[in-house]
Amino acid sequence: MPDLALRPRSGRSAKALLLTILGEFTARSDRGIWTSTVVDALACFDINERNARQAVARLADQGLLDAVRHGRRTRWNLTDAAMKLLVSGTERIYGFGETSAAWDGQWLVVLASVPEDQRAKRHQLRSQLEFFGLGFVGPGIAVSPHVEREAAVQSVLREIGLEETAIVFLARTGTFVPDQELIRRAWDLDTLGQRYQRFIEAFETRLAQSDPDRFVALVELVHEWRRFPFGDPEIPDELLPSTWPGHAAKQLFDACHATWSLRATAWFGATEAGSNAASA
Repeated sequence: MPDLALRPRSGRSAKALLLTILGEFTARSDRGIWTSTVVDALACFDINERNARQAVARLADQGLLDAVRHGRRTRWNLTDAAMKLLVSGTERIYGFGETSAAWDGQWLVVLASVPEDQRAKRHQLRSQLEFFGLGFVGPGIAVSPHVEREAAVQSVLREIGLEETAIVFLARTGTFVPDQELIRRAWDLDTLGQRYQRFIEAFETRLAQSDPDRFVALVELVHEWRRFPFGDPEIPDELLPSTWPGHAAKQLFDACHATWSLRATAWFGATEAGSNAASA
């Protein structure tokens, strides 16, 4: 079953930004974080102390953070569930958009009809198949140009209880509905392309001259980029428009991350070291 908690929520809530910060700066080192570090880091985004502390409490309530008391102060360790969530998310974020092998022309096709009176199961099926990048061309008919995802799809169908009625097979299109038309029916590439274009416009001229500015810029960069792996089905280049902005957006993400990461990480480390010294 896919972990739908990986799917980023829209907006810039304190909790959502904190998850991005933890994934970028804390999960990689497998160390905890002081409450005061959270407060200082989120203050850079004009989030007040009360909301910062609420964000920590909500993640703790979700089983993602464990509190360790040091006198009057608290240090928060990532739980095993948090590490799994953040490491998986980080791998997906940074592996997304890499050049893929040439497409062999095969489609993964899923036929999985769910009765109208089982709406919860229908929603579950759609959400989980879309999580793996499948698009729907009709009720209960999903497709993907990534045949290597067949095992994941089969797992979803078993978990939902559709293994006895669903059909999964590999196919090629004929002349009646060519590949590009299947793409058009299954996904809204115009809207996705517009999202990539807005990302490019937001970051291609972004300046960050101080270390706190680089920290903010990096977190916002990752925070915006992390939504694309969950909304872009990674359609092979052979089926995309020649001017597809996703490629330029990926290059921009990599360039900006390389430019800001070192100093942003140093600033965050210094902030955490200051909090650690204050606890001594």
